[in-house]
Amino acid sequence: MQKLVLASNNAGKLKEFSELLAPFEFEIIPQGQLDIPAAEEPFDTFLENALAKARHASQLSGLPALADDSGICLNALHGAPGVRSARYAGEHANDADNNQKLLAALANQTDRSAYYVCALVLLQSADDSNPIRVEAHWDGEFIDIPRGDHGFGYDPYFYIPELGKTAAELSPSDKNAFSHRGQALRMLLAELIKLDQRV
Repeated sequence: MQKLVLASNNAGKLKEFSELLAPFEFEIIPQGQLDIPAAEEPFDTFLENALAKARHASQLSGLPALADDSGICLNALHGAPGVRSARYAGEHANDADNNQKLLAALANQTDRSAYYVCALVLLQSADDSNPIRVEAHWDGEFIDIPRGDHGFGYDPYFYIPELGKTAAELSPSDKNAFSHRGQALRMLLAELIKLDQRV
């Protein structure tokens, strides 16, 4: 099994990545197990932040690194919270704080269209000059009343009309089939397969 450091300490993301990568020969090690502190995320795009996190984790671990930067964007708020999704209500905010702030920001808005974004970066080493980079979106709507017990973050409020459910009402396998993270990981794995075929 190839060891791969996950540049995140988010338990929800670790669970999703572990399930999605289960059929492949990767041993995923969260960076916290290696005493790697969280990287700075100073950039305004998901892709730049994911790249910074991957380089940081790879440099400190000496291992290939996988990083994602993801968040929710509301069209009525010009894409906010965006890259600030995890810290929307403050540096130490929790999911409930973030959701309440977003509901307050949307109180007088009729447009509730939203989309999740996931940017993924896979580095073979800290100085990898050609990392694999992919980005995927998942469209939905932000509702006022939370529904469902699965997922994390904004999932209980993220409603997918064609499924008739929120992200938090989906089983883990169903969420992985549709989500921004599931889409991005399948794109990344397709790129890995292409690389293997060229060798």
